[in-house]
Amino acid sequence: MSVHRRLGTAAGAALLTLAVAGCSGLGRTAVGTLSYETERELVITVTSPSVNGCHRLAPSGVTRVENRTLNDIVLYRTLDCRGERSIYVATNTSDTIAPGTLPWRSYTVVH
Repeated sequence: MSVHRRLGTAAGAALLTLAVAGCSGLGRTAVGTLSYETERELVITVTSPSVNGCHRLAPSGVTRVENRTLNDIVLYRTLDCRGERSIYVATNTSDTIAPGTLPWRSYTVVH
């Protein structure tokens, strides 16, 4: 194998490694907006939330969520994205809590 070919192969491998690392980076976001309404009817909009981790909603919880991101989300009634009574909200859909139920307090982004 020639020196130029080995250098080309090594350079290609290095670029491929960087491309893969870039695609799986920690800075990925759900492109679009997520809007939610508090019990006091205050509407809060988050632009391009991170796809990583658990995200807390308003401290008192929220009664309505509108998902206009390119990713689905999962809503939880707890502050730590745990619990059995979660709900899946697909992209470009919304959810409103039923009267007399606990508000949503956190969410995760499906990716």
